[in-house]
Amino acid sequence: MTTEALPVNIAILTVSDTRTLDTDTSGQYLQEAVEADGHKVIARELVADDIYRQRAVVSAWIADPAVEAVVVTGGTGFTGRDSTPEALRVLFDKDVDGFGELFRYLSYQEIGTSTVQSRAIAGFANRTVIFCLPGSTGACRTAWEGIIQSQLNSTHRPCNFVGHLKGTM
Repeated sequence: MTTEALPVNIAILTVSDTRTLDTDTSGQYLQEAVEADGHKVIARELVADDIYRQRAVVSAWIADPAVEAVVVTGGTGFTGRDSTPEALRVLFDKDVDGFGELFRYLSYQEIGTSTVQSRAIAGFANRTVIFCLPGSTGACRTAWEGIIQSQLNSTHRPCNFVGHLKGTM
């Protein structure tokens, strides 16, 4: 049993037609949270809400042996351009079925029934865990502090995702 937390190499993708890296408060929050927990941000990008651009970036990260986790923010709503679940679910080898349900449960406590408009999902591809979150900074905080933070902590019991990541082969 590990008593010292192992750092995870994480890539962050913001999906937005309106933000830039300078105005991306959600991506900035995620980067700060990842680093505060002792993990390493090894890539951070922003792409337009386009299925093929999202797939291209995340596919490259899945293939990269250094990337162990991907956190995507944005594109999980219901507007005409929101396409993150459609773009990325097809890349998953396995879905993390409980992630979306748990996220919406936690989010319900904060924003009530508006949480039903979130299509947050997660899955594994090539031993890389991928979390797809709404674009708001509050939603990213809810997901990180309520779920992702502990699941990327190798000392979290009774179980966590770290043993399933490619860096632990």
